[in-house]
Amino acid sequence: MPEAPEVEAVTQALRPLILGQTIRECRVVHPISVKPYSAESLAKSLHENRIEEVTRMGKYLVLRLASGILTFHFKFDGRILLFDATPPGSIHVDALLTLDSVTLGFVDPRHLGRMNWHESADAAPSLSKLGIDIFSPDFTGVALASILNNSRLPLKLALTDQSKLAGIGNIYSSESLWHARLDPRRSSNELTPEETRRLHKAIVSTAHRALECCSDPAPNFRDPEWWFSDLTPILRVYGREGRRCRRCSGSIKRIQQGGRSSFFCPDCQR
Repeated sequence: MPEAPEVEAVTQALRPLILGQTIRECRVVHPISVKPYSAESLAKSLHENRIEEVTRMGKYLVLRLASGILTFHFKFDGRILLFDATPPGSIHVDALLTLDSVTLGFVDPRHLGRMNWHESADAAPSLSKLGIDIFSPDFTGVALASILNNSRLPLKLALTDQSKLAGIGNIYSSESLWHARLDPRRSSNELTPEETRRLHKAIVSTAHRALECCSDPAPNFRDPEWWFSDLTPILRVYGREGRRCRRCSGSIKRIQQGGRSSFFCPDCQR
């Protein structure tokens, strides 16, 4: 699932291409993509609505409009495509927004992602509950300490709780904990001040390094097959079960936490 670095890369690349344009028409091809709203109500809310800001909140791409906001959640396979006209029938699209000079397509073949309009961020349940964003200046060591000190969750689950820390998911939580030399099973409120400072530094550096990788090359919205850059060169534990730790040569282990996989090195993450 795209996390904050991936969505931030999309945001930065998309902004100059659609900012200031007006949505002339919204056509929903697969109504499931806009649930729980109807295609008709969405089209009405978006008609002649101007895009005034292209931004991100957590794992959500957000278009701030003259009236309300339009949110995109990509889940596992969702993405944005741009067309000069109506896309050929061979290309799967879930919804199309006709803008002044380009057509924006929301695409998710698995139909897990969503495109929704809301009156404001506060009116969007998924956004109003978000915690501090990992790219925000407000995400300081003190802020992280407050989050962890007030939680008894295992570290991995605390870091991926979007109501506490927005934008970090399965991949970058595992990577950050490896860089900080912390076991994902540790109770959050048991960290020392030095361990918390180490973890904060690891989260920030991991997120920014991932953003660099996702932005070079930038997403090519004209390519129906585009996807994010290969992160393998920067990954230290995620997806490396049974392989040697790149720090201590121990064996990387995979465990289940909250129904998701966590990767770590039992030898050097304590």
